[in-house]
Amino acid sequence: MKSARLNRLFNAKSGRCFDVAVDHGFFNQANFLQGIESMSKVINTLVDAAPDAIQLTVGQARHLQSIPGKSKPALVLRTDTANVYGSTLPATRISTMIDEPMLQAVRMDAACVCVNLFLIPGAPDVYAQCIDNIVRLKTQSDHYSMPMMVEPLVFRPNSEKGGYEVDGDPEKIVPLVRQAVELGADVLKADPTDDPTVYHRVVETAGGVPLLVRGGGRVPDQELLERTGVLIKQGVQGIVYGRNIIQHPNPAGITRALMAMVHDNVTATDALKLVHA
Repeated sequence: MKSARLNRLFNAKSGRCFDVAVDHGFFNQANFLQGIESMSKVINTLVDAAPDAIQLTVGQARHLQSIPGKSKPALVLRTDTANVYGSTLPATRISTMIDEPMLQAVRMDAACVCVNLFLIPGAPDVYAQCIDNIVRLKTQSDHYSMPMMVEPLVFRPNSEKGGYEVDGDPEKIVPLVRQAVELGADVLKADPTDDPTVYHRVVETAGGVPLLVRGGGRVPDQELLERTGVLIKQGVQGIVYGRNIIQHPNPAGITRALMAMVHDNVTATDALKLVHA
C-alpha cells in the first residue's frame, strides 16, 4: 500500500508535488546553514506557506511533526548523510545511512524516504556505497510500504564549486536516472539539464516513475520561475527546491508562486507577481 503514502505526497488536484528540502545541515558544511539557522522558525514559515512536503532529517523532523492538525505538509525523511560537498574530496569519503531507516520513517509518520545516488568524478567508492544503500533500502521499503525517493546526482568536479555544482549534461543524467529506476525507485529527484527544453528525455527514461526536479543553486526569481514553467511542460511531476526557498528573502512568497505554477499551471509572469503579493 505505498499508494496510501504517495497520496499524501502528491496533490490531488494536479497530481504533482512541491517538496521543500531543508535537510542541508546533515552534511556538515557551514555555508549550507544560510537561511536555516533557526529550524523552528523555518518550519513554521514553510508550514504556513503550505507546500506539499518538507524534506527533513531524523533530528529535525520533530519541528514539523509536533505541529498539531492534519493539514501540515507531508514529511520526506532523508536517510543518508555524506561528506562529499566541499571544494575538495576528503581522503575517506562516505555516504552512510541512518540505522533502521524505514522503521524510523514509520515512527515519524513520514510519507516517503529519500536516498542519494551520487556520480562524482574521482569518487567511485561513494557511488558503490550509494548503490549498496539503495539495494538495502529497497527491501525495507517494500516491507513497510514506505515509498523510496532516489536522488540521482551528477556532480561536476568538486574543485569547480563543491559538490553542489550540477553537471547538467543529459548524456550523464539520463543513464543515472534510468539506473535509479532499475534499482526500484518509487519516486525520483533528479538534476535539471542545462537546456530544460530537452528534459522530456529524462522524463521518458523514468518510465512512469514520478520525477521531481531538483532546484540546484540560488538563482534570480524570474529565472527560477521560467525554468520551472519549461520543466512542467516537459512532463515532470513536481519539484524539490531548497536553497531557492530557504535563502529567499520571502520564503512564503516564492513558495506561493511556485505552488501556483505546479498545481494551477500559472505562467512564470503571473507567478512572479505572487512573490510579493
